[in-house]
Amino acid sequence: MSSTFLGLNTAYTGLQASNAALNTTANNVSNAETKGYSRQVVTNQAAEAIRSFTTYGCVGAGVETIAIERVRDNFYDEKYWNNNSKLGEYDSKRYYMNSIENYFSDDTKVKGFSSIFDEYTNGLAELAKNPNDTTVKQQAVGFAGNLTTYFNDMYVNLQKLQDDVNQEIKVYIDRINSVAQEVAALNKQINIIEMNTGAMANELRDQRDLLIDELSSIAIVDVEETEIIDTNNEARDTGGTRYFVKVCGQTIVDGNNYNELICVPRQNYEAVNQTDKDGLYDVYFKVGDEWTNEDYRAKGDKLNLYAGTVGGKLGGLVAMRDGNNGESFKGTVEAVDVSNQKVTVSVNKDYLIDLNKVNLTTTGGIIKLGNNEFYFKDWTYTYDEDTGKCTYIFDLDKDLNKTNTANLSLATKKVSASVGSSIAYQGIPYYMSQMNEWVRLYARSANNIEKDGVLDDGTPGRNMFVAEDISGGEYTFANSYEKTGIAGNVITIGNKDDSYYQMTAGNLKIAKDIVKDPGLMTTRSSQYVGSDSNDILLRLKNLGTNADINNGGMSFRGCSADQFLVTILSDVALNTQRAQDFTDSYTYLKTSIENQRLSVSGVDNDEEAVNLTKFQQQYNLASKMIQVLSEVYDRLILQTGV
Repeated sequence: MSSTFLGLNTAYTGLQASNAALNTTANNVSNAETKGYSRQVVTNQAAEAIRSFTTYGCVGAGVETIAIERVRDNFYDEKYWNNNSKLGEYDSKRYYMNSIENYFSDDTKVKGFSSIFDEYTNGLAELAKNPNDTTVKQQAVGFAGNLTTYFNDMYVNLQKLQDDVNQEIKVYIDRINSVAQEVAALNKQINIIEMNTGAMANELRDQRDLLIDELSSIAIVDVEETEIIDTNNEARDTGGTRYFVKVCGQTIVDGNNYNELICVPRQNYEAVNQTDKDGLYDVYFKVGDEWTNEDYRAKGDKLNLYAGTVGGKLGGLVAMRDGNNGESFKGTVEAVDVSNQKVTVSVNKDYLIDLNKVNLTTTGGIIKLGNNEFYFKDWTYTYDEDTGKCTYIFDLDKDLNKTNTANLSLATKKVSASVGSSIAYQGIPYYMSQMNEWVRLYARSANNIEKDGVLDDGTPGRNMFVAEDISGGEYTFANSYEKTGIAGNVITIGNKDDSYYQMTAGNLKIAKDIVKDPGLMTTRSSQYVGSDSNDILLRLKNLGTNADINNGGMSFRGCSADQFLVTILSDVALNTQRAQDFTDSYTYLKTSIENQRLSVSGVDNDEEAVNLTKFQQQYNLASKMIQVLSEVYDRLILQTGV
C-alpha cells in the first residue's frame, strides 16, 4: 500500500530530474566551444509503480534519472576518421610535391635545366664558329660545368628533402606513441569510473575520441570497444570495456596497455636504392631498452609501412620518401650456390634489363628470397645478347647473415626474389633515378663523340663528363655496358666495377684535366683536316636535339636530351595537381562530415536555450507540486489531527 507521503516523494523525484537536466544544460552551454565536446542529455524513465491494493490498481512513484549520456554517432566518427586519413596523406604529398616542383622550376627568377642546357649548346655553337679560340673553348667547358653543377645541386636538394621527410616520419611515430600512451591511460580512468560508479565517464570519452581524431590524420585507425565479460558469471554486467586501437592494421592500444614504436635507422649495408640518403628509418615495435638495431633487424616485429593500411600523413610521407613508381628490384631465383653463398636471379622488367635505369644499392642491402631475408654485399649484372636473358648474381654476406644462411637451401629455383618494396608512387627515389638515367645516357653519348675526335697532335679525345669517386678520383668507365648487337656478346658488370653505373647526378663532373686545359676538348675527328674543322662540335650540339640513337642522337623516354625538363615536369606537375585536387576534395568532405557530426553531437545554443526554458518550467512545476503537497499535509496533520 502506498505511503501517505508518496505524493511528496513523487514530486521530489521530478525536482531531482529537472535539476539534473538544468545542470546538464548548463554544462552543454559552458562547453559549446570546447573542441571535441559531445552534447550530453539526461535519460529518464518512470519509476516502478506501487500497488495500492485498491480498485485503481498501481500508483506512479515518479521518475528515475538513469544516466547522463553523450549524444554521439559512431557512424559519423568512422566517416570522419577515414576521410581524415586520406586528407592527411594527400596533404603531405601536396606539400612535398610543391617543393619538388620548385626545385625543377625554370623561369626568370630561377635558372633551371632548360636555361643552363641552352647556354651549354649555344656555347658549343659559338665554339663551332671558331674552334681554335681558346677563350670561347674555355667558356664552352664552363657552360658544361654549369650543367654538371645543376645536377649536383638537384641531387643534394632531393636527398636533403628525403632526409626532411624521414625526420618527419620519426616525428609522427613519436606522436603515435604519445597518443597511444594517453589513450591507454584514459581507458584505465574510464573503466575505474564506470565500473565503480555505474556512471558514464563522458568527458574522458570525449578526450579519447579527440585523440583518435588526431591519430586518424597520421595513419588509418581502426577502433573497437568490447564489453569485459565475467567468466564466472557471463550474465553479470561488469560495466567495464576493452578498447582497442589499430594503426596500419596492427594493434598499438589494448585496454590499459600500449605498444611503443621505435625508429631504427638503416646502416649503409641495409640500403635499398643507390640514391637513398643514409639513415632512413624502418619502424619496429619496441621490445626493450637493451635491444640494439641489429636485434630488431633479426628478431623485431616490424611495422609494415608499405601496406595499403597505412594512409594518413605517415602513408603520404612514406610514399614521398620511398616511392619508386613500382620499379623495385624483383625477379625469380634461377640458381642457388649454398657453398659459395651466391644467388642468381633472372629479371624481365625493362627498368632492370637496362642498367642505365637501375637504382639498386651499391653498398650492400637485403634481398628477400621467398619468405627469408638475407644480407648481400655485392651483385653482378649479366646480359646475353644472344638470348636477351638478363640475370643478377648476388653475393651474400656470410658475416651479417650468420645462422640465417641455413635457410638459404630453402630458396629453391623459381622462388621470388626482391630488394625493397614496390611502391606505386613517383616519390623522391623515382625522380633521382630519372636524373641518373639522363646523366648516364648523355655523358656516355657525349664522351663517345669526344673520343671520336683528335687533338692537333693526333692524340685521341678523352672523356669530358666523368663521375667523381669518394676519394676525389675519377671513374674511367673501362667497363662499358653498351649493347653491341653482336651474337655471343655477354655484358657483365659488377656493382663496384668502373662503369657508367657509378655515375649519378650527384657525382657528375667535368674531367679535371679538361677543366685545367680546355684545349684537351676535341673539335674535329681528324688531324689532317683544317684546324677550323668542327664536326665533333656539331655532333655534340646535335646530341641535344636529336632523339635518333641510330643517327648520333640520344633518347630519354622517347625524347631528345634537351627535353629532360619537359618529361620530368610532366610527372611532377601531374602528381602535384593530383595531390592538390585530392587535398581540396577531402578538405571539403571533412567540412561536410564534420558538420554532419556536429549536427548530432555538437551543442546548439538555440536548442539549449529552449531546453533551459523547458527544464526551468519543469523545475518550477515540481517545486509548486511540493508546495501544494506541503500545504495539504499541513492541513491534514496540524489542522485535522489525523
